[in-house]
Amino acid sequence: MASEQHIPDRVATALRGLDGPVCAYVYDPGVLAARVAELRRALPGAAICYAVKANGHPAIVGAAAQACDGLEVASGGELALAEAAGARRIVFGGPAKTEAELAYAVRLGATVNVESTLELRRLSLAAERAGATVTITLRVNRADAGLPGTHAMTGTATPFGVDEAQLPEAVALARSLPGLDLAGWHLHAVSNNLDAAAHSAFLAEALRWSADTSRRLGVPLRTVNAGGGFGVDYAGDAVFALDELRARVPDGVELVVEPGRWLAADTGWYAAEVLDLKRTHGRWFAVLRGGTHHFRLPAAWGYDHPFTVLPVDRWDHPWPRPEVAGVAVDAVGELCTPRDVLCRGQRVDRLRVGDVLVFGRTGAYGWDISHHTFLRHPEPDFLVL
Repeated sequence: MASEQHIPDRVATALRGLDGPVCAYVYDPGVLAARVAELRRALPGAAICYAVKANGHPAIVGAAAQACDGLEVASGGELALAEAAGARRIVFGGPAKTEAELAYAVRLGATVNVESTLELRRLSLAAERAGATVTITLRVNRADAGLPGTHAMTGTATPFGVDEAQLPEAVALARSLPGLDLAGWHLHAVSNNLDAAAHSAFLAEALRWSADTSRRLGVPLRTVNAGGGFGVDYAGDAVFALDELRARVPDGVELVVEPGRWLAADTGWYAAEVLDLKRTHGRWFAVLRGGTHHFRLPAAWGYDHPFTVLPVDRWDHPWPRPEVAGVAVDAVGELCTPRDVLCRGQRVDRLRVGDVLVFGRTGAYGWDISHHTFLRHPEPDFLVL
């Protein structure tokens, strides 16, 4: 397991200012802006579009709209977030776009990553009704994913994109329908790849494949959207090494990347107060005011998310304060299910009821993917630094 992360002073100060029992997300949008600057240095000239699905909090989306070239969205709700944030550019993806969402995307002037031939027809109709021409890329489910990662999107049977074998028919249809301007390809392959050198090889191969395929099918190539997939190691010490990330982009072609997790993960901290300490069947449990209904990722992915103890010295009760020292504890939530576990077996030097556990690197796929209404506990506070 990764070592405990230092709690920045600004985060600790914000948490200490809350009334108990503490349960909160703390976000620092400045971290995202710094990450975007790092990525620009690694991939000069590439267009960076933040994947809103990673964290849709308005403060994070607003920071991304300012720092990035655009926002990548995957629903009508995210289209609305992008519009409210004043995004300079919107890229709309996802396999289940409704006709109303497509019409909304047309009105906003979004580029649409098209997933199927039926979607081509729906989008063409929306463009016709609006008297507009829509820039599109075709999302392709290629024969080989080409990257390691936790979730493969292509190279296997998934609902994403047009099967590579069916691409000629899709291109012919796109070119025959009114209101569609085919600019190139969308080739997002995996989620959470930690090997930056492999990602560089993927980008090079994606650019080569795009050039070859465009020549073969007679498509003037302007855009290669390589999607996201830059990884974060939550439970270990591996890093996505930007110094190994590079791409040589041909003249006249724009390379688009759509990172979400890598840009947003370190913008967030999830904090939950210890309500009880108990020992059953030989294991110590720290029972929290919080849990997987706020931060579902560890349970969904089956890993233990490390925490740091924020000591809270105040104790207003007339009975002795429960505490443990030098033991391993399981950090569990307030839900009525044994699967409400954020971390198993992390050793603590000292932990008391009333202290706060702070889980770093929770700014992406934390609150946004969690089952908020299960058991109807209060939502966490949201603090923006």
